[in-house]
Amino acid sequence: MGSQEKVYKNAVEIAKVLCEQKLHYGDIAIDCTMGNGNDTAFLCELVGDSGKVYAFDIQETAIENTRRLLSDYNLLERAELILDGHQNVDKYVTSKVKFVIFNLGYLPKGDHRVVTKTETTLPAIEKCLNLLQKNGVIILVLYPGHESGTEEKKNIVEYVSNLPQKEYSVSHLHFLNQINNPPELVCIEKVKD
Repeated sequence: MGSQEKVYKNAVEIAKVLCEQKLHYGDIAIDCTMGNGNDTAFLCELVGDSGKVYAFDIQETAIENTRRLLSDYNLLERAELILDGHQNVDKYVTSKVKFVIFNLGYLPKGDHRVVTKTETTLPAIEKCLNLLQKNGVIILVLYPGHESGTEEKKNIVEYVSNLPQKEYSVSHLHFLNQINNPPELVCIEKVKD
């Protein structure tokens, strides 16, 4: 049974399905929140040898963990690992991209005091919108289960709700019957250049 079985399980699984549907061999993608490298590795597999993944994080631990993971799977040549905040994405990426993912919050098994924040995430989203090619997608996995995550979600949802309808299609998925503020998903598709 394919990935269809997982579609409605949680926001992270839905994000993976969207990655699989949108990304193809040779595409360029951005992982704006590298973390431990799982999303980066997944994107690298999808873009193939001729594709490219730019991955950002502000923590050296994230870079080390991701480098090790990509090396284990022989995917390191497909990625550029960048020790910098995602708000500086335009300093490193100049090509149009097909797919961008933000898996917000904090580094799993890392310092939970180091979290993504509205003041850097919103400029990163805006810059990624400018880099996005027509029919490209930005996925944001939101974590409203902690105080700063609740604030970040509120600000992101407000921002993306005001994107011009003629240029972007925006959806927001949240699970209504799950406890403990489960992750939510925002999907932005560029429908017009």
